[in-house]
Amino acid sequence: MSTFRAPKGTYDLIPPDSAAYLAVREAISAPLRRSGYGYVETPGFEHVELFSRGVGESTDIVTKEMYTLTTRGGDRLALRPEGTASVLRAALEASLHKAGNLPVKLWYSGSYYRYERPQAGRYRHFSQVGAEAIGAEDPALDAELIVLAADAYRSLGLRDVRLLLNSLGDQECRPGYRAVLQDFLRGLDLDEETLRRVEINPLRVLDDKREAVRKQLAGAPMMRDHLCEACKSFHERVRDLLTAAGVAFEDDPRLVRGLDYYTRTTFEFVHDGLGAQSAVGGGGRYDGLSEMIGGPALPSVGWALGVDRTVLALEAEGVTLDLPAATEVYAVPLGEEARDLLFGAVTALRRAGVAADLSYGGRGLKGAMKSANRSGARLALVAGERDLAEGVVQLKDLESGEQRAVPADGITAAVREALG
Repeated sequence: MSTFRAPKGTYDLIPPDSAAYLAVREAISAPLRRSGYGYVETPGFEHVELFSRGVGESTDIVTKEMYTLTTRGGDRLALRPEGTASVLRAALEASLHKAGNLPVKLWYSGSYYRYERPQAGRYRHFSQVGAEAIGAEDPALDAELIVLAADAYRSLGLRDVRLLLNSLGDQECRPGYRAVLQDFLRGLDLDEETLRRVEINPLRVLDDKREAVRKQLAGAPMMRDHLCEACKSFHERVRDLLTAAGVAFEDDPRLVRGLDYYTRTTFEFVHDGLGAQSAVGGGGRYDGLSEMIGGPALPSVGWALGVDRTVLALEAEGVTLDLPAATEVYAVPLGEEARDLLFGAVTALRRAGVAADLSYGGRGLKGAMKSANRSGARLALVAGERDLAEGVVQLKDLESGEQRAVPADGITAAVREALG
C-alpha cells in the first residue's frame, strides 16, 4: 500500500468501475454529437474574476467552495468549480460568435472542484458532461437541450429521474419581484449571514436547505406570479415543446439553483433514490452572462449533468449497463516460439477491431487460463510446441469449454467467425 492516499473528498476511477463512468459519459454526449454540438476543452483553472463575476460573488461556490491560488507572478487563479463560465470565455476568446452561425453549440466533459463537506454524492472533485448553446434567444433551444438530457438518461435505462422546471424572469420583471421578495424576507427570523444574502441576492435564500429557514418560506412570493408577458410567453413555449416531445416535467416555483447568472428557463433533474444529494444535473438560460464577463450580448442556455451522481442513480435503480468487453480474446503462449506467433496474432486481432490480450511473464497454462477467465474473455488462443509443429493453434470457447484447432495463418478469420 502506498504512503499516500487520495485527498479527502476525492476518488480514483479504476477498473472495472471506471467502465461505467466511461459509458455514462458516452451516453450523455452521444445525443449532443448528433445534434450539432462540437467538443470544447478548457483549462482546469481560470482567473478568479471569471467566476466571481460570472457565477456570482454572493454564491457559496465563490465565497466558500472555490480552490484558489496565487502564482509566482501574482495572478489569482481558481480551479474551475463549474463549466459554463469557462466555455463561454473560450468561445468569446476564439470569436466563435463572429462566424455568423449562431447559436454556437458546444459540449464538454471534465473534472470540477469545490471545497464541499464530503458525503455520498457530494465530492470535492467531481465529473460532469455539459452543453452550451451560445448566441440565440429561442425557447426551442431551451427545449432542445432539456430533451437531449432526458434522452441521455433514458438511453441509460434510468426511469426514476424527474425534471423540475421554473422561470426566473429577466431584467425587465425580476427587479420588481426582487423588491417584493426582499420585503418578505426582511420580516423573517434569519441569521446575519442569510440577511446579508437577502440584500445581495434574495433569490438564493429560496434555495436554502435548512429546515428552520424553509418553514418560514412557506408564504414567500413566487417569481411565476411576477413574470412579464414576454417571459410568460417564453416559458409557456418551452413547456409546450417539452410536452410535444414526450418529456414529462414538474413545475417548481422555488427552483433557483446555485448560480447567479440564470435567467428565464431554469431546470433540474433529480433522482429520489439518492437521498439529500438528489440532483443529478441541471441548467438554464443565462442571457446576461456574456456581458458580465466583458463580452457582447449573447443570450445563451446550457446544462451540466453529473457523471458521478448518474452512476449512483443507476446503482439505486439496479440498472446494469451493457458494457463492451475489455477483452474478447486471451492468448496463452507456451514457450518463446509460441509467444512470437501469438504476439503477432494479438496485434492482428486488435487491428481488426477485436479486443485481445496476451499472457505475459511466462506463466504456465493453469495460471494463464485463470487470468483468461478473470479477464472476461469469451475465447482463448493456446499454442504450444506440438501446435506449432502442426501449424495450428487451439481456439477455446471459455463459456462452453469447447476447443478446436485452427490454422495458424487463419487465426483472425476464425476468431471473428467464433465471435459472430
